[in-house]
Amino acid sequence: MYLLVGLGNPGKQYENTFHNAGFIALDQIAEEFRASFTKKTCKAVVAETFIGKEKVLLAKPQTFMNSSGESVRELVSFYKIPLSNVMVFYDDYDIPVGALRIRAHGSAGTHNGMRSIVKELGSTEFPRARIGIKPEKEIMPIIEYVLSNRSPAVREAMLTPVSNATKAAEMFAKGESIDKIGCECNINL
Repeated sequence: MYLLVGLGNPGKQYENTFHNAGFIALDQIAEEFRASFTKKTCKAVVAETFIGKEKVLLAKPQTFMNSSGESVRELVSFYKIPLSNVMVFYDDYDIPVGALRIRAHGSAGTHNGMRSIVKELGSTEFPRARIGIKPEKEIMPIIEYVLSNRSPAVREAMLTPVSNATKAAEMFAKGESIDKIGCECNINL
């Protein structure tokens, strides 16, 4: 079994914000694999599907970004999923808009949602897909920026990384190595 987690904040007011890039990616993955977020468990809304022969859980924690780890820890524990079978999709202010970076592991950096996950899991040894949201020039404080709505031009620029995140999810659930996934899905590095 695989677990794909998208980070974001629940609620209509956050739906189109930069900080919800993980939710946006998971919505695209769910659409691609005909899954619906109809189940609520472990402080998350969850969709179930199969990719190839593998059962895959798609989860959007409903704890708000800074406490995402609580939900991820509960999901991993309840479903007994090894961390090597967990991939987290999230926004990254250190990567330009339009970019996607897949990594096998790494620090949480400045991302509070990832800090929460690392703290709750007690490990950085799980794959992640970082969706770039950094503007060409700083236009406002970071906290205001990540919670601001994306312009139509930025939404357009994010289509490719979100599409590549879907491809990464499929390859991951089919057992491809993170190195191979990164080679095929990383963009604008």
